[in-house]
Amino acid sequence: MFKNYTMNQLVLPLDLEVKLQKNDIAFHVHHLVESIPHEAFEPFQRNDGCPAYHPRMMLKIILCAYTQSVFSGRKIEALLKDSIRMMWLAQGHEPSYRTINRFRVQPEVKNLIRQCFVQFRCQLIEEKLIDQEAIFIDGTKIEANANKFTFVWKKSIEKYHQSLIEKSNQLYDELLENEIIPEIERESDEQLSLEELAQLVQKVDDVVNEYDKQIEASSDVPERKALRNERKYPKKVRKQLIDFIVRKQKYQRDLEIFGTRNSYSKTDPDATFMRMKDDYMKNGQLKAGYNTQIATEGQYALAYGLFSNPTDTRTLIPFLDEIEQDYFELPEHIVTDASYGSEENYNDILLNRKREALIPYTLYMKEKKKTYKQNLFNPDNWPYDEETDTYTCPNQKHLTFHDYSVRTDRTGFQRKFKIYECEDCSDCPFRSSCTKAKEGNNRKRMVNEKWEQQKEYVRTKLSEERTGAIYRKRKIDVEPVFGFLKANLRFTRFSVRGKSKVENEMGFALMAVNLRKYTAQQLR
Repeated sequence: MFKNYTMNQLVLPLDLEVKLQKNDIAFHVHHLVESIPHEAFEPFQRNDGCPAYHPRMMLKIILCAYTQSVFSGRKIEALLKDSIRMMWLAQGHEPSYRTINRFRVQPEVKNLIRQCFVQFRCQLIEEKLIDQEAIFIDGTKIEANANKFTFVWKKSIEKYHQSLIEKSNQLYDELLENEIIPEIERESDEQLSLEELAQLVQKVDDVVNEYDKQIEASSDVPERKALRNERKYPKKVRKQLIDFIVRKQKYQRDLEIFGTRNSYSKTDPDATFMRMKDDYMKNGQLKAGYNTQIATEGQYALAYGLFSNPTDTRTLIPFLDEIEQDYFELPEHIVTDASYGSEENYNDILLNRKREALIPYTLYMKEKKKTYKQNLFNPDNWPYDEETDTYTCPNQKHLTFHDYSVRTDRTGFQRKFKIYECEDCSDCPFRSSCTKAKEGNNRKRMVNEKWEQQKEYVRTKLSEERTGAIYRKRKIDVEPVFGFLKANLRFTRFSVRGKSKVENEMGFALMAVNLRKYTAQQLR
């Protein structure tokens, strides 16, 4: 006996909501988007042309598709015809893949995604899934949608640009020496500007035209031949100057794109070449990518930011600024790993933001080892006398205060050092083990008093029971989010180009991770 099955019987359509399971992820997507205030959708309002699909509906179907690891516009369009949850969220609408792709890269969508994170965090607080005690920050590099071999390096461009400056100056001097053109008024003696190069082209062009007129006016064959020979050099110079202008425009455009970066990709100029953890060839190959920073609590991503610099140290301050401006007020504790530990970051969190920084510095773990503490030639282990302000080296020589030194980082942050110098390093039996200074020079030590105070603060906080317990949560809080993103969601490469578009896609992917975790948690 079989259950009744016939293809010829009319079946009336039912509400698709009935077909969905009680805790289906589509319901959580629906409630999240519906919680966004109406004012956030006003920038999408248009009073002319064909009525557009409602941005709430578009946001729902894209978020739902990302939770199913579907990132292609064509595949999202196919889901609208096959998936019950997608058909329910769209309520019968079937936008094309072009409409879907156009919507998700709009600049206005960025604010909608931020509203999703804000509303989702409010929901977590209301359900007491997070306690707002701390945020855990970490970063990962995600490959850009760019060709691997379209790199442009800043050092190469600067080298070629300098060579161009030297060649153009040399050519200008030759033209003056040969009395082909008169001297022009220059803005700088160091290099010729684009306007000045254009002036040279015009002047050389006038010389070539004058030769052309003389050749046409002359009927003497030897004279015409002589004039053509004289015209060769100005014509060659004109071609060189035009080439210089084209190249200089390109180099200046490249340097503008670089900004503070060292490289960019031709297919996605906003992407920077970085070392990825997924190094399949084991040769340290650089790939175009973005440095994604996230702030988490309870294994939920509460905020995110994309940066072009590959190191995490210089991303912390601008990322915290973004969180305060667009997402939420910072909690009491800011927790990161040692890659963020720097004097500038400690100074910003402790003094400017009045928060506690649970951030170890680079040598924090190494300092705990026995070999580090028992190393006689490690300056940190040398005895210090506060009264005389001197250190004593293993050879029982005194390092006395010499002078002050100030160093300015690339970000403009200044670090102040006290320089100590040994009284006499000549004939020291430990010289080769103690210092690399040349013969005749004494051992010096640089001490940053503010940095030492910050290190002592970190050691104290991480050794306390309460703050130490908070710091130990970092690995089990922020690291799994990247695991969910790359392994479970299979989001390992962006599908769009340009930082603004990439930021939107990253927001969709991280919110999809949040919704999947939240849905799974509701089943427990």
